[in-house]
Amino acid sequence: MQYSKIPLAQTVVTLCKTHNIKHIIISPGSRNAPLTIGFTHDDFFECYSIVDERCAAFFALGIAQQTQEPTAVICTSGSALLNYYPAVSEAYYSRIPIVVISADRPKHLVDIGDGQTIKQKNVYGEHVFYSANLKLDLREETQKQPKDEVPIFKNLENKFEKLLGLQNGIQSQNETEIHQALHSAVINSGPVHINVPFDEPLYKRVDELTISPIPFKLPNTKESINAIEIEECAEIWSNSSKKLILVGVLQPNSIEAKWLNELSKDDSVIIMTETTSNLHHKDIFPSIDKLIAPLDEEGFKMLQPDVLLTLGGLIVSKKVKRFLRGYKPKYHWHIDEYNANDTFFILDRHIKLRPNTFFDVFLSGVNGNLKSKYKTYWLSIRQKRRDKHDKYLETISFSDFIVFDKLLKSIPDNSQLQVGNSSAIRYTQLFQLKNSVTVFCNRGTSGIDGSTSTAIGAALASEERVTFITGDLSFFYDSNALWNNYISNNFRIIVINNSGGGIFRILPGHKNTENFDTFFETKHHLNASNLSKMYGFEYIAVDEELALTNTLKTFYEVSNQPKLLEIFTPSQINDEILISYFEFIK
Repeated sequence: MQYSKIPLAQTVVTLCKTHNIKHIIISPGSRNAPLTIGFTHDDFFECYSIVDERCAAFFALGIAQQTQEPTAVICTSGSALLNYYPAVSEAYYSRIPIVVISADRPKHLVDIGDGQTIKQKNVYGEHVFYSANLKLDLREETQKQPKDEVPIFKNLENKFEKLLGLQNGIQSQNETEIHQALHSAVINSGPVHINVPFDEPLYKRVDELTISPIPFKLPNTKESINAIEIEECAEIWSNSSKKLILVGVLQPNSIEAKWLNELSKDDSVIIMTETTSNLHHKDIFPSIDKLIAPLDEEGFKMLQPDVLLTLGGLIVSKKVKRFLRGYKPKYHWHIDEYNANDTFFILDRHIKLRPNTFFDVFLSGVNGNLKSKYKTYWLSIRQKRRDKHDKYLETISFSDFIVFDKLLKSIPDNSQLQVGNSSAIRYTQLFQLKNSVTVFCNRGTSGIDGSTSTAIGAALASEERVTFITGDLSFFYDSNALWNNYISNNFRIIVINNSGGGIFRILPGHKNTENFDTFFETKHHLNASNLSKMYGFEYIAVDEELALTNTLKTFYEVSNQPKLLEIFTPSQINDEILISYFEFIK
């Protein structure tokens, strides 16, 4: 096995192995050569080469999203690590553990006018859970005694001993910093940054390690249950006739089915779920906007809960945010082992437990005999909305709305759906998906910038087959994601091309003006055919309903290359059809 000759590079690679970080995404560069040498010559690591650092970081995020284990991204110095920032912020707010390892110049070479030198220390600020700024090894020649040294030169002996002691101190401090960073990525389930300075020469190799890292023992971390707090919550819960559980982004199987069954027995409880919650039960309320959008003041007051209990990550639905901010519950508790967002400006308890741990303790203390018509009434409204939804589909022409209906019904059983942000996830929220389909979307910062790269990374790490649905602007924005040698043949991309940012057409503003078309909707005449050809995708294009129906019959079949389906929809009527939908289902 070969190693970089630089002790610091050996240390970083060895400790990543100690912490069981297997997936390493490397963007080619020179200053990170010592790290590249170390990672790529050790069979323990799965190494991937992604040229575009922004794509590389989102690709890593997709892998970590699926494995729930830290994934490392390696880059050279300078602007390279700034391109990681969008994915770092997404990882921070989505609680996904990625480890940024950036090569750096020695301190004395920064701000002297050299190329690709920036101030890299703490560059990600508060968007990482730990910043390890490592120290440069002493240069090799300063540590060696001259070959012609004789014992009388005691001052040289003393100098050597001091330098050796200094290097040992540097080594110890670097090891401690690396351990802290990698441990922090795990315990916080989020991004960390390790900045690694290297001096030239960068490419020398050795066959044996020259370091002996001190073993690092992970501290025990246990959930702490506050029995008094749980008891207080259980008493309030038992005496409240209207309880709303709202569930945001969750990993599949985050909540055991027995707790959903137990909660569903309580007629004073309704459970609203977002598509990204990956929860399924016959009595829950998916498609939140479909339920609440048509409500008037009387309806909102009837829905207004006494207690709001929230689970999971960020909420997509603006309508439910507006509802709960305007019709505030008396109590809002958030259950999450990491953090709690005061999304509705009334959060009064953050219970730092996993949902399953919480329900195990909480529900045993709840008296479920309180009579209420809360759930029964809203279940009847839910059914009326569903009936109206189906009828509306019979009345409209080919549009984004029709497309999402057909696409979501076509997703293969026991597969994964990755969804782009903006219009794509908001349309997806209006439809019921198969229970066996898991759903993911970058809802940490909700940006359009890395959705394709994330989906490709997720597809590599997942045992499920993956379909990715995205809008045209998001797809073209992240088109470098296809510059990737790790895309499987069963990966499917579906691009809804409505010639611009269609979501802006449903927001307040003056539509159909040159200013709006250029600076808001961003009209274009691009298509994905040449990109598909360049990157080896089978390309299919449709622009009407029958062609889409026929295409979907064979789209998911086994193929010799990945496929991209581009669906062209009429931009001028999509917004009208969506706005009319909420009027129709009243």
